[in-house]
Amino acid sequence: MPTTATPLPDGSVLAALDLGSNSFHLIVARLEHGEIRPIHTRAEKVQLAAGLNGRQLSEEAVVRGLACLERFDQLLQTIEPSRIRVVGTHALRRAKNRRAFTEPASRILGVPVDVVYGREEARLVYLEFIVGQRFEPTRMESLQLGCVSYSQAFFPEGEISKKGFNAAYEQARVEVSHIRRAYNARHWQEAVGSSGTFQAIETLIALEGWRDNGIDNASLEKLRKRLLKHDHADEIIYEGLSDKRRRVIMAGIAIAMAVFKELDIKEMRTSTGALREGLIYDLVGRLQHEDVRERSISALVARYSSDLSEAEMVAESTAWLTGCVAEAWQLSDTDIELLHWAGRCHAIGTSISAKHYNRHSGYLLENCDLPGFSQGEQELLGTLVRGQRGKITDSHMEAIPEAYRDKANKMLVLLRLAVVFKWVERFEDLKDCDVTASSKELRLAFPQDWCEQHPLTTSELRSAGPSIGKLGIDLVLD
Repeated sequence: MPTTATPLPDGSVLAALDLGSNSFHLIVARLEHGEIRPIHTRAEKVQLAAGLNGRQLSEEAVVRGLACLERFDQLLQTIEPSRIRVVGTHALRRAKNRRAFTEPASRILGVPVDVVYGREEARLVYLEFIVGQRFEPTRMESLQLGCVSYSQAFFPEGEISKKGFNAAYEQARVEVSHIRRAYNARHWQEAVGSSGTFQAIETLIALEGWRDNGIDNASLEKLRKRLLKHDHADEIIYEGLSDKRRRVIMAGIAIAMAVFKELDIKEMRTSTGALREGLIYDLVGRLQHEDVRERSISALVARYSSDLSEAEMVAESTAWLTGCVAEAWQLSDTDIELLHWAGRCHAIGTSISAKHYNRHSGYLLENCDLPGFSQGEQELLGTLVRGQRGKITDSHMEAIPEAYRDKANKMLVLLRLAVVFKWVERFEDLKDCDVTASSKELRLAFPQDWCEQHPLTTSELRSAGPSIGKLGIDLVLD
């Protein structure tokens, strides 16, 4: 069963690290009277995406990124690992060899590196293209509209031309047109831009004296004309405009104008909130009052489960087994939560087909939009649920990082047993059994006559021994 967290005490320190395609951003913050107060913020230009060649991170990019994390880690040494969240975005999503970076990065920081899908990134940052109310997104979409990639494609080496600007603008319009119907001005009351590029554009507009704050179509057009007078990005000199931002500002204006045009935006205000702030608030939610992952799983089960009572039986059995062995097998709170959710979702695939339902269940868990979950968490859930029955193959854990596979195998042992126990009519009957574990053994001891009263379960348990053995655990029945 997922743990029920108590409120975080005032003064609790949390940290979030955004491993972006261009820069790494770190925020360390303190919880004070229910609000997040930043203590330290750091940003370093790493340019992972620049080292992404043929969907492979270059060795140089990996070295740059790990060196940055070595420096950032000094600020994280005194923070509890459970209060640190590290997330990788577009470049790591695309990289086929991302583990060459994420695994050593996790060792440096002492916490997992969660690579998130585009929609989860959008939810966390309350950025990209989102319609929402207060703190709750109601509609989300992430498009490939990066200022760095657009700068490289349309303003190579910082060269500025009207032709390049128009090409960038038209390409951005094509991208945004895919979501125009669902995100145009009829669906919202106020537009907010929370990227650094929007903030930079607002700053330039204010410096020119066209507006005191915010962005509108007229000021964007004036800024476009003003900056197109330059032949190179290095000629764009404004107080407060960094060298990094100067190189991407033309692409940013082209994208902003395309967004305004396609979504019929008249005016936009900006916000300083970014992915790292979203991570902090999401982390507080996990630790304190509401984990959005629980809500995502509940919605998934309600949508696909044909037998809620069976799903809850497997979830309860999983929680009971996990509680018996968590200390011996060194399962963390996160491991326990993921196992519980895997148990609840073990049979959602029957809504597609009863035959090989475990495969369908695994597919749904890996491919559905599940707000709150990282890509790695969804892959683990899918792997566990897919492996709940049938033969254990040599490749069953290929989606799981090698350093985590031994623990994942143990988690799969528990899920497979929980699925067997679903044939027990009452959960209370399981509590009469005794479960003990060592690093390589799981021992189940049953009361007298229990096996005679549950012949199907007993038969299934005896049949489960060989497959569980392939997961590295000897199953002993007493």
